[in-house]
Amino acid sequence: MGQRGFIIGLIFFLIPCFCANGQDERSNERWKEYIRQLAEDEEDSERFESLYSELSYLSEHPIDLNTATVESLRRLPFLSDTQVEAILSYRQKYGALLTVYELKNIAALDYPTIELMEPFVYVGEVARPQRAIHVRNLWKYGSHQWIAQYRRTLEQKQGYHPQPDSILQRYPNRVYLGEPFYHSLRYSYTFDERIQAGFVAEKDAGEPFGNARHKGYDYYSAHLLLNDLKKWLSTFAVGDYKASFGQGLVLSHDFIPIRTTVLSSSGYRSNGFRRHYSTNEHDFFRGVAASFVWKNWTANVFYSRRKADASTDSTIITSFKTDGLHRTESERSKRHAVTMQTIGTNIRYAASGSHIGLTAITYNFGPHTVEPPAKPYNRYLFHGNRNVNASVDYMFRINTLKGYGETALSRNGAWATLNALQWTPSSSVKGIILYRRYAADYQAYFAHAFSQSNDIQNEEGVYIGWELTPPVGFWKITGYADFYRFPWMKFGIDAPSSGTDCLLQIDYSKLEHLDFYVRYRYRRRESNHTVKGSPETKILPTRHHRLRAQMLYHPTPEWSWKAAIDASLLTPEAKATSHGWMVSNTVGWKPQRFPLQTDLFIACFRTDDYQSRIYSYEKNLLYAFNSTSFYGKGMRLSTVLRYSVGYRFVIAAKIGWAHYFEGEHIGSGLETIDGRNRTDVHAMIRWKF
Repeated sequence: MGQRGFIIGLIFFLIPCFCANGQDERSNERWKEYIRQLAEDEEDSERFESLYSELSYLSEHPIDLNTATVESLRRLPFLSDTQVEAILSYRQKYGALLTVYELKNIAALDYPTIELMEPFVYVGEVARPQRAIHVRNLWKYGSHQWIAQYRRTLEQKQGYHPQPDSILQRYPNRVYLGEPFYHSLRYSYTFDERIQAGFVAEKDAGEPFGNARHKGYDYYSAHLLLNDLKKWLSTFAVGDYKASFGQGLVLSHDFIPIRTTVLSSSGYRSNGFRRHYSTNEHDFFRGVAASFVWKNWTANVFYSRRKADASTDSTIITSFKTDGLHRTESERSKRHAVTMQTIGTNIRYAASGSHIGLTAITYNFGPHTVEPPAKPYNRYLFHGNRNVNASVDYMFRINTLKGYGETALSRNGAWATLNALQWTPSSSVKGIILYRRYAADYQAYFAHAFSQSNDIQNEEGVYIGWELTPPVGFWKITGYADFYRFPWMKFGIDAPSSGTDCLLQIDYSKLEHLDFYVRYRYRRRESNHTVKGSPETKILPTRHHRLRAQMLYHPTPEWSWKAAIDASLLTPEAKATSHGWMVSNTVGWKPQRFPLQTDLFIACFRTDDYQSRIYSYEKNLLYAFNSTSFYGKGMRLSTVLRYSVGYRFVIAAKIGWAHYFEGEHIGSGLETIDGRNRTDVHAMIRWKF
């Protein structure tokens, strides 16, 4: 073990030495680092995949600052409403921008925000007339893109081991029904952002693709989205689309601001309708939608009818399945088991410095009725065949104060409310206080809002956040404190409970090519604990401390180096303390005169158990987001290669290898791998024309 430790230490010591001379990828990597920071402390991977997919698309199809609208700039989640308005006010006052670097003249934009923006914006041709929509222009100026992806784990998992027919007759869920690879295919067409069309096809690893059980992909999606074709018609969507209104208490398919992004994404972030172009098989509508505009009024109407995965017993729905996996007999029996029909509308009036909106939605489950298992913690869940939700959302601004919120009702009369007050006396000082109260019996299937749990019900809390950028130096201090309680019991908590979630982060970027930050997060949660030898269950707190220190260094335009240290300490009230740590390095190389880009990631980790696991985000392929947790003792190596054949054709590949120093297998259930090694390969081809 001593020799192995010496070799690992030597690798970490020598990695910086490879950073030698030679296009600056700094701004290109900022937004990926932004996503990584968000994903570290959140477990909503499907929403992050959608956000990552959206930003990947925008990085390939940037926004023209000279024609950008409020709606288009709001697609960037790190821009606040104040910053969006400041950009448009600058353009109105001084005319068309001549270069992206003019953003530095806007007081509301600090340097880190501009760096985040750079991959997504450009300055287009001034006063270029809008092209007419006819067949010749659609063919000549339209943009086509094909993306194919492939992933596979080289070691055989338990689910792919052959089983005797006699065993499968008794235990049909002991094997996966399909091939051990993931594959997806995407096509998109865009014309001046006014026309967006495309489709997505995907199969997950283990889902049947070309065998007797199933032919073709497991998931298909197609969309057509038209924007600003008429003065009175803002948006028209047919096929698969996403919808979001207000603060998400009634409806949101989008990424909702979390605790670390509330300040930058505060206020009314309604995107109305957007195309569904991700592989998320749950968060979308399938049907038609339209947005009509008249003066200060906007009316949105939509209709959806789509299949949903669920566990059913005759006409009774016991639970919904949202992960999109259909690999075993049991999982496939839940595939498209229920038909959901949804009708809704949103009406909004906007004036200078304020707006108000009304959202109403009704949905049913066809001949099925929702009846969750009769458990105490399920007492206030939705029961029935049809539900109705309605809400009022609002925003006002008075000088440096801004207030916003939403109050919603469900059919049973229960209500939920979220209200916030933001204070921005200057671009270097920001503060916010947010209060939410979601009744235990509030029921909204499509709700997705700021909260500590996935369900928008049974929660009350106060969040306080701040951001300080001292006028002298290159420091940035951000933090928050969230105090919450659950008035009714939850799964794993047999009584009302409470918790605390706090974070403090300090960024330093004085040197031109060096950035550094330290972040500490503290969480206190209550859960069931059973004392050995006693039948009594107690509600006791568990405290979790996380620390991360990271340095990002760009010695030359061609090279980058990122080093990070992560630590985790878990202190349950009635159990032994557990801890974990990980040291990681990432080296990136993109030569100026050769169309090749490569990144190498290496990490060494050690944790006492799963509870003290460490989350890690590695560089991945375009449109492919991946956040992995590690526990136990081991190391991780991965490398990404990207080769560009001109502007139109890109080939990329990734190989990742994890080795555990202890244990006889990796994973659990059908995902179990015998041995201590796991090797994953990814490949992608993108063609633009």
